Amino acid sequence: MLDLVLKNGKIVDGSGNPWYRGDVGVKDGVIVSVGQIDQEAHQVIDVSRKIISPGFIDGHCHSDLMIIDHPHSEIKMQQGVTTEVVGNCGLAPAPFVRNKADLLQTYVQPVLGSTSWEWPWETVGEYMDFVARSNPSEHIATYVAHGALRIAVMGFENRPATTAEIARMKELLEEGLRAGAIGLSIGLLYAPGSYTSREELVELCSVLPKYNGLFSTHIRGEGNNLLPSVAEVIWIAERAGISLHISHLKAAGKANWGKVLEALELVEDARARGMDVTVDVYPYNAGSTTLTTVLPPWVLEGGIEATLEAFRNPTLRARIKEELSHEQQHWDNLVCSTGWNSIVISAVQSEGNKSLEGKHIAEVAEIRGQHPVDCMMDLLLEENGQIAIVYFHMSDDDVKQVIAYEKSLIASDSLNCEIGKPHPRTYGTFPRVFAKYVREDKVLSLEQAVRKLTSFPVQRFKLGKRGLIVPGYLADITVFDMDTIQDTATFADPRQFPTGITHVVVGGQLTMQHGVHTHKREGSLIRAQHCCSI
Repeated sequence: MLDLVLKNGKIVDGSGNPWYRGDVGVKDGVIVSVGQIDQEAHQVIDVSRKIISPGFIDGHCHSDLMIIDHPHSEIKMQQGVTTEVVGNCGLAPAPFVRNKADLLQTYVQPVLGSTSWEWPWETVGEYMDFVARSNPSEHIATYVAHGALRIAVMGFENRPATTAEIARMKELLEEGLRAGAIGLSIGLLYAPGSYTSREELVELCSVLPKYNGLFSTHIRGEGNNLLPSVAEVIWIAERAGISLHISHLKAAGKANWGKVLEALELVEDARARGMDVTVDVYPYNAGSTTLTTVLPPWVLEGGIEATLEAFRNPTLRARIKEELSHEQQHWDNLVCSTGWNSIVISAVQSEGNKSLEGKHIAEVAEIRGQHPVDCMMDLLLEENGQIAIVYFHMSDDDVKQVIAYEKSLIASDSLNCEIGKPHPRTYGTFPRVFAKYVREDKVLSLEQAVRKLTSFPVQRFKLGKRGLIVPGYLADITVFDMDTIQDTATFADPRQFPTGITHVVVGGQLTMQHGVHTHKREGSLIRAQHCCSI
């Protein structure tokens, strides 16, 4: 007897092939039959006129700590997500060196959030073990994060790493890869990643080929420096002989709109030379990050406490204001390219500033009677450097171009959402793909969209036998109504679950039924099965 049969659905199997009508049978956590099923089952669900799809893969998000505090993962379950990939952009809670605890925790807090409990891990492997013991509702895979490596070995020092320091970072990277991390992520926009030369990264990446690890990159600049930044990471990957994945490809600032086509040409040229290069994109024209990313890189040297101290120094404060007033050659000044009215405060820590959430910096500066740069620095002082922002700096046409690109997959890039007004992508990314880009704008076909959310990310991140509706694959399944699926989260009111997703199966267990979480927690920690030459 089967455990579960989904009857009479439109099966979109994840391969990109046309949908077909049929049933899906599940036994012991695995899809065992697809087609017309007459075999008895403990549970039979009629899903007539609905889509049966593999569970969606969020291949780029920042749920590293949320998955521990909220293992039911209802925000993602409601979107049909059955697997998340964390440790992105060089940001992760491990490796965690005790004497640099404050540096790492304040570094990741605006993106990953914080915890009310002490972190018990030190290595990436111990973090992975801890996540596994939290018994989540979804599956989790992780990278080793370069920012965390650099902090563990050399803090926020703005200088090249020594030979000994590179050797130590390579040891920590290899430890994480042996534990099952899928590769190395970097965030060259963020200090201390921004202090790293491409030659240093080539040396660090020399560890990856032995483990067939993926090199995932938040590039150094997404505005005026978009094209040289894409070229830089291609250069690194080519010399290291590794596969490259470029995170959330975009062109920031109106003067740069349209450059995504040139960036994609760089990707195509690299692929023509035999390089394995792909990209991802989120389906919105606004991003989200921490307010400190607008600062000149030198201001972040030494960690957040040193940054706040710089704001208290009149000479350094004047230098910051001067540098933010014009374009820069060696780093992207997104204030110049997009303006203070494009930077919206999404989350603060203090109750006294809660009324500012949802307002852009120019508006807050006007309320306070300040220059926007002074307002920004004072706000960071008041909030101990912990301010999340939403950044309206992209073109809808550019987003469509990257979504339509054959070698792009779609992911949320969702941040911690414990406080404030998070970016609506946290609650709405996956339904939005179908509602806007399939049903309304017709940028993708149904089958193309499902492939970009299922089998493609599984292949890219080496996540095992999931992502397809075929016998022998894990029973991670999402059922939705193509006519009613809709994201309802907005920038003004982002904490709203979508509609149209009726059932989610994780590891063969019905985790969402008729849009309600069943409290099943059948997720697992996915450990990469590296082909190590040792």
